[in-house]
Amino acid sequence: MPETVATVIVAAGRGLRAGGGVPKQWRDLAGRPVLARTLDAFAGLGPVCIVLHPDDIGRAPEIEARAEIVVPGGTDRAASVRAGLEALVADSPGKVLIHDAARPLVTPETIEAVIAALDHGPAAAPGLAITDALWRVEGGHVGGTVPREGLVRAQTPQGFRFDSILAAHRRYEGPSAADDVAVAQAAGLDVTLVPGHEDNMKITGPGDFARAAKILGTAMDVRTGNGFDVHAFGPGDHVWLCGVQVEHDRGLVGHSDADVGMHALTDAIYGALAHGDIGQHFPPSDPEWKGARSEVFLAHAADLARVEGFAVTHCDVTLICERPKIGPHAQAMREELSRIMQIEPARVSVKATTSERLGFAGREEGIAAIATATLVKS
Repeated sequence: MPETVATVIVAAGRGLRAGGGVPKQWRDLAGRPVLARTLDAFAGLGPVCIVLHPDDIGRAPEIEARAEIVVPGGTDRAASVRAGLEALVADSPGKVLIHDAARPLVTPETIEAVIAALDHGPAAAPGLAITDALWRVEGGHVGGTVPREGLVRAQTPQGFRFDSILAAHRRYEGPSAADDVAVAQAAGLDVTLVPGHEDNMKITGPGDFARAAKILGTAMDVRTGNGFDVHAFGPGDHVWLCGVQVEHDRGLVGHSDADVGMHALTDAIYGALAHGDIGQHFPPSDPEWKGARSEVFLAHAADLARVEGFAVTHCDVTLICERPKIGPHAQAMREELSRIMQIEPARVSVKATTSERLGFAGREEGIAAIATATLVKS
């Protein structure tokens, strides 16, 4: 049975250097509090203990509810961490991660690397090699160069065998510890170094919020939308399907050209963008759109996606009918949809199915279409 991995989130500091008038862990970062984003990184891993300043307990019940344990912190970081560790004794975890609330962008890879390293040693921590030159400053001037070989920038989470770090904190009597690695080393524990990540920054000053928001903005944003449309048969000698005119003994009835496939795809894109449907952008009550070619609607949806920074990376249209036969026209339909949306044909799928003579489509009363569109923030 896998060992339990607990997490202590240290959020008891005042952190006012970051500005904003409130401790940095409570400030907004791209629409959500920093502490909420930090908790996201450890969700589902195991029991979580949040260590808060006594004045902050009860400040955000919805955030506190995401942790199994909430405890007040101590007079310094080491005391706060010990409070969190003591609160976890009843859970008896095999491993514990100790993480700064001010590092909301820690990656899953970093967390996993720390946990894995604890299978082979009592402690592990992520770090990044220093690549810049280091200078010693004297009186506002460069006083000399400091060798950077063997130096790394420390990050969290720092991971430990639970019993080992608890015992180390209980014995620790040294000066205020910068982090838990210092406490572990004072107890003689070997600390394994694992690779850190540049995005795992610690929010300290006012400018760090803008940098963190920019990193969040580069995270992949994938949207999926679905569309469905139906048009009944009426008088005519052809139908428009996915931008291609197909000969048939009847036409499709609609306010525009009744291109059921293109309508479903247009709605799929609008849906992925959370922008309603065709009727909201092109009301059927408006005579301007009477008999309009449906490529106007699809082009609008694709343009709107680009304006909002999304690329249509794939779309899939399924036409549901007994007749006309779609197979001979599927390639032309793919090429026409790709032209309208300005994407490669390889990103467009058009296929057909019957309803086995069931329902309105089986009785050849009309044609239905379903479509799915995938959008990725570019």
